Amino acid sequence: MHPRLAEALRANTRELHTEVERSGVMQALLRGRIDRPTYCAMLRNLQAIYAALEDGLSRHSADPRIAPVMLAALPRAKALADDLSMLHGFNWESDLALVPAAGRYVQRLRDLNRNLPGHLVAHAYVRYLGDLSGGQILRGIVARSLGLDERSGTRFYDFGEHDPAGKLAAQFRKGLDAIRLDSPGVDALVSEALLAFSMHRELFEQLLPRKEAVCAETPAAGNAIPSGQVRVSGL
Repeated sequence: MHPRLAEALRANTRELHTEVERSGVMQALLRGRIDRPTYCAMLRNLQAIYAALEDGLSRHSADPRIAPVMLAALPRAKALADDLSMLHGFNWESDLALVPAAGRYVQRLRDLNRNLPGHLVAHAYVRYLGDLSGGQILRGIVARSLGLDERSGTRFYDFGEHDPAGKLAAQFRKGLDAIRLDSPGVDALVSEALLAFSMHRELFEQLLPRKEAVCAETPAAGNAIPSGQVRVSGL
């Protein structure tokens, strides 16, 4: 029987995952201490990453190493673009720069698209399960921090009424376990997921350098939740 991929990813990335969720801009966001320019910068960089990831997943959607996790409600690039247009303006792509870590992440995804498309699933795991779990709580924090209603500027976290986040997360995990891999194949995806988390940590720290993050360590009243209750991946 082949190893269960979902459990292998969860168990082997847990420690690094905990470190990443406390780094840079993510810590500020969790504590309700993020302003609109910083949040837009974060969305801009994530949008580029999602665009590269989803291009690769779409191109290889028939690959049996990818097809089981291809759920129509998951893609986020369009939702991120819509949020950026609302929060920043229609020139967001030219106005807002990518930090170096995002550029390296995009290049990694493009390389996998060309050479190791099956490894894209590890990055899908890190991103989409976070969106489907902790992202649902982040939506409320963002709305309160930026003075938004939860239907405006927060489409990134909206998966629609017909595909609730919990149901999609369960379907995604089931899809992971349907991918037929031997033990070395599972180990390779675990290694790629660890790389994805490391690249996220670098990204989050570049979006909010340490000297600025210090100012975000005190929660804004009514906005924050304790670190550890929201995950950037749905572990």
